[in-house]
Amino acid sequence: MTTRHATRELSFEPIDNARLANLCGALDENLRQIETGLEVDIARRGEHFSISGRVAQTKLAAELLERFYVISRRPVEVEEIQLGLIELAHPTDAVTEDGMPALLTKRADLRGRTPRQNHYLRAIQEHDITFGIGPAGTGKTYLAVASAVDALERDLVKRLVLVRPAVEAGERLGFLPGDLVQKVDPYLRPLYDALYDLMGFDKVTKLFERGIIEVAPLAFMRGRTLNHAFIILDEAQNTTPEQMKMFLTRIGFGSKAVVTGDVTQIDLARNQKSGLIDAQTVLQNVRGIALHFFKSDDVVRHPLVQKIVDAYEKRDGALAREKAQGQSGNSNEQA
Repeated sequence: MTTRHATRELSFEPIDNARLANLCGALDENLRQIETGLEVDIARRGEHFSISGRVAQTKLAAELLERFYVISRRPVEVEEIQLGLIELAHPTDAVTEDGMPALLTKRADLRGRTPRQNHYLRAIQEHDITFGIGPAGTGKTYLAVASAVDALERDLVKRLVLVRPAVEAGERLGFLPGDLVQKVDPYLRPLYDALYDLMGFDKVTKLFERGIIEVAPLAFMRGRTLNHAFIILDEAQNTTPEQMKMFLTRIGFGSKAVVTGDVTQIDLARNQKSGLIDAQTVLQNVRGIALHFFKSDDVVRHPLVQKIVDAYEKRDGALAREKAQGQSGNSNEQA
């Protein structure tokens, strides 16, 4: 079956060169983002745009250009185009989005950008323990930190505890100078970045000084009981089953926990089983625990990130099928 291709013409009149420049971006960078995200070709001559590609994609590209031309009296940033591409690919999940209260963070525009992100935020609100599992860029950690900040601002918890296993990503960094905090800081940097973005540097610094926000490596959780806290375990694919059990049993009265990870990016030794994979099986029928799975179309980053994730998933799926066929062939030979 052949895919239908077409060319769609679009014009913005009367001619306003300033708005057209804002719409297209420097060196037509905004147009290049749309081309990459929707797999179309856009040719422009003055106020006339010619969009070529699959019929459905050319229609989406025209809708996006029209949407951003409305606000093009000011410069249109690349980030706005990228977010627009994501929202265009996901029809508004009205039931979930309408029922979601605004999160109390520094980012007034913060919300779920896809239906699964909205369901994830709802799951965090409604469950004491939530697992967010999926590929990079789907907002697992950022939305968990946003929910934690929101809970702290609403006085639903007394402190935030952000935890991460100190596992090197396929590298051996050797001896790291400095005190204990300086040694573990590189592993916890993504959590710091999210906090600074959502609360501001000065406020986060003061909350650290008062002990209201704590960031710690997973090894420091043993023996503790955390009451009235919002606890996030990030990069949970790099825990062992024993570490995962240890972490989950730290949760005390009035606490809420979110566990995030990507099972395709495990940095443990080859003979070690991931605690995140193990937990999916062990806890799937436990009431009060939500297992939430993201997919590549939930990626909220550069349009190429989704395509990269899809390409690796396709490759891994092909390798898994080849391995299964090889094992089946060996079994038949032995029989």
